[in-house]
Amino acid sequence: MIPHYIVLAFLWLAFIVLSAAAMVTIVVTGRYPRAIFEFNVGVLRWTWRVQYYAIGAFGTDRYPPFTLDDDPAYPARLEVAYPQRLSRGLALVKWWLLAIPQYIIISVFTSGWLWVHATSQTWFGFDYNSWGLYYAGWGGLGLIGLLAVVAAVVLLATGRYPKQLFDFVLGLNRWVLRVAGYAGLMTDRYPPFRLDMGGPDPGTLTLPPAGTS
Repeated sequence: MIPHYIVLAFLWLAFIVLSAAAMVTIVVTGRYPRAIFEFNVGVLRWTWRVQYYAIGAFGTDRYPPFTLDDDPAYPARLEVAYPQRLSRGLALVKWWLLAIPQYIIISVFTSGWLWVHATSQTWFGFDYNSWGLYYAGWGGLGLIGLLAVVAAVVLLATGRYPKQLFDFVLGLNRWVLRVAGYAGLMTDRYPPFRLDMGGPDPGTLTLPPAGTS
């Protein structure tokens, strides 16, 4: 997975920068720039494929493709519906203040969370504060990673993935991805406090845009 992790490090750096630009655009216009939206969804999609292959699930032997685009043939897929309009006010608070309860929950799942981080740096004698939306620990030593390791041991011994365990791991990952979409300003709909287990997301494979039922 090392090649993927190297690429994802740069992709997530771009995700952070572009999300900040998207937030400014949403506050001014109420719209998420389509090109940025597609790129950021691609980063989430790439990350999910890597996690599904690696310690986030150990759900497939198929190596993840190096692409931001959807791969219909790959067993782990992610689609997010493009929102036609977004709340200008929510864009300022939902990714940090409103999402705090969700961050606390998924920190148990992942041993880390999406978080707002401020650092102070000194360049050429001047102090700069940098802000970013970071994700840490998905598939680490949190609940998802521990369950995936259990699944790997069972796979090693039997060659089969216990279905109930698989469904539970998928449900936890689905929760994390919903919070990531909300924190990434891709929807105004608050992520449900609900564990939807199993394969395809019940009812839909997308995060609906704001204002839809």
